[in-house]
Amino acid sequence: MRKKRIMIIGPSRSGKTTLANRLNEYEGPLRRTQDVIYGKKTIDIPSSYIENAGMYKHIISISQDASHVLLLVDSSKQHQVYSPGFAKSFQCPVIGVITKMDLMLENEALSLKELKATGVGEPYYRISALKGIGMEALKEYLFSTE
Repeated sequence: MRKKRIMIIGPSRSGKTTLANRLNEYEGPLRRTQDVIYGKKTIDIPSSYIENAGMYKHIISISQDASHVLLLVDSSKQHQVYSPGFAKSFQCPVIGVITKMDLMLENEALSLKELKATGVGEPYYRISALKGIGMEALKEYLFSTE
């Protein structure tokens, strides 16, 4: 049986790679790429995959190797990223993560609205991967069943 990883999906510069590095306990430099990156515990999906609906089938296919899917919403940039009901495409649990919470607290309600429209149910995690805010609660949830 293949090892299940945590799939991370989000718009460009939403903190996907920083979050993946934290979950993988990697302290090296950030690597930006247009390729899917399989980490020790994560699958980092390039933002171009969600910006093109034609790539959705590839995301869904890759998710077969995922224990969980994290859908990221960047609180510092408010624009609709995901198609309505997108979260319903996955067979594994989908968790809503609001990133960069330390930058734009006033956008929390808009971020929650986007996650709900995407089809993600509660609980929602509010984090700043760069500063470590909310990371312990997210890790506890993700790794409690290992």
